[in-house]
Amino acid sequence: MDYPVLARLGPGAGDVVNDEDWVNVDWVNVDWVNVDWVNTVPLTGQVTLSDGAMLRRLLRRPGEQATSERARIGSNLRQTGVAVLYWVLKHLSLGPLLRLLCRPKVTGRELIPEHGGALLVSNHLAVMDSFAMPLVIRRRVTFPAKLEYFTEPGLKGRLKKWFFSGTGQVPIDRSSGSAAQAALDTCIRLAKEGHLVGIYPEGTRSPDGRLYKGKTGVARIALESRVPVIPVAMVGTDKANPIGSKTLRPHQIQIRFGEPLDFSRYDGLSGDRFVERSITDEIMYALMELSGQEYVDIYAAKAKELQEAEANGVRPDVPAQPVQTAAEVARIPDSKAS
Repeated sequence: MDYPVLARLGPGAGDVVNDEDWVNVDWVNVDWVNVDWVNTVPLTGQVTLSDGAMLRRLLRRPGEQATSERARIGSNLRQTGVAVLYWVLKHLSLGPLLRLLCRPKVTGRELIPEHGGALLVSNHLAVMDSFAMPLVIRRRVTFPAKLEYFTEPGLKGRLKKWFFSGTGQVPIDRSSGSAAQAALDTCIRLAKEGHLVGIYPEGTRSPDGRLYKGKTGVARIALESRVPVIPVAMVGTDKANPIGSKTLRPHQIQIRFGEPLDFSRYDGLSGDRFVERSITDEIMYALMELSGQEYVDIYAAKAKELQEAEANGVRPDVPAQPVQTAAEVARIPDSKAS
């Protein structure tokens, strides 16, 4: 079983502790010292270190301001709470339920790096995709999720925020161009810091089980983070968790991890829209081969609009397919994955 990495802390504790040095450490109690200059009280509990995180001693260092220590401790406590919740959901509550009902069959798990950042780019069939994939991976996976999951008012909203934070998701505002750039920057930062970042290039769930055109943000993240890009195919999750359903249905799912894609030949070309489109299309082709899905060369969001228009008896506005000129194609390096 994958236990969170822990370290003991007490009066006279040592310097910075890096979690890579404590890979196989079991749960241990952590005695929090009474730090009267930030008005805390003694507390016994458990502290978790996520990938790449560090635990610093809480004793005040000479010359440091209490305000900065207070902010540091508050940040550590928040990260600790989320990490513990993630472990509880994965191993004690949601995880066992998913294993029982969905009996996941996994292939290619050994292709995920043991350390360091990587992008797990996946097709998207159901809400449960973001919970099922991390279930079969030892390391924690962080997904960007729409901001609405974290901002709904009332008790229901607070429970949603608690749940999505605990399952490793971070809020992303997609309401404007600047917000979208901030979302990309968040994913790039997380990947560079050594996290596994889950990405759905389609941008939303497939409305009918087919694979739709990918958005080029995934290419921008890959180019600027320079981490491995691992295609992931979710199979059968739309049967276990159909669109509109709030409950799981017994149905075996498959999770297939593919060979990492290497885009180092595009170094220095971030921001070139033709290069980013080529990278994105290569990722979608890998997902199509891995999942066996039919590919549709329009965005999933547009497909949903067309379906709604047809359902309402409105003649759908079918978008024209883009055509690249020979000069534009010549600008793009050989796109064969290495």
